[in-house]
Amino acid sequence: MIYLENVTKIYDKSKKKALDNINVHIKPKEFVIFVGLSGAGKSTLTKLVTREEDPTSGKIIVGGIDYAKLKKRDIPYLRRKIGVVFQDFKLLPKKTVYENIAYALEVAGISSKTIRSRVPQILKMVGLESKKDDFPKMLSGGEMQRIAIARALVHEPKILIADEPTGNLDPKNAWEIIDLLLKVNDFGTTVILTTHNREIVNTLKKRVITLRNGKIIKDQEVGRYTLQ
Repeated sequence: MIYLENVTKIYDKSKKKALDNINVHIKPKEFVIFVGLSGAGKSTLTKLVTREEDPTSGKIIVGGIDYAKLKKRDIPYLRRKIGVVFQDFKLLPKKTVYENIAYALEVAGISSKTIRSRVPQILKMVGLESKKDDFPKMLSGGEMQRIAIARALVHEPKILIADEPTGNLDPKNAWEIIDLLLKVNDFGTTVILTTHNREIVNTLKKRVITLRNGKIIKDQEVGRYTLQ
């Protein structure tokens, strides 16, 4: 599903290696947690997977697609197969819950008939059918993150990247989001989670990949949060 071979990323301005000779293979339907202190390379790694950034060297293959051979015009189609959820939700404040999710389909040219069918289904999955006419400012933080996840899933992606999705949430809402990610994974979606939350990492007992200074220092099949 996701294969990085000898991947290095150097940003031109700093000349620092954000990632240094990374090798990692993530299988279909895996749930993988990336941990590391700020600046360890987690965000850079996710940006390489979504093709927001190109590697300085090395090979990246996602879903059988060699990124070195990927044409620019095909990148939007690739990104529809990779859902992304952020810490700060990134919802459109002047659109309702329904409209926020529908908009992700509209910009991709999806038919109105499909939108009318798919949006209620995804709202039901995240348990927020009753909030469809609400605006983001009317929602709690946990509800906004659920809508962000719904929007990320509306293209039925093969991969979901959750980048610090619980960072702005209280413990109760954080665990509700984690439970939702586990549910998404059970449906067959590969989930990549980045987090600083020690309790979540240690409780989930999933594969944990630890980054430090752009290098993978640990890759545990059933891992724990071991950073100091």
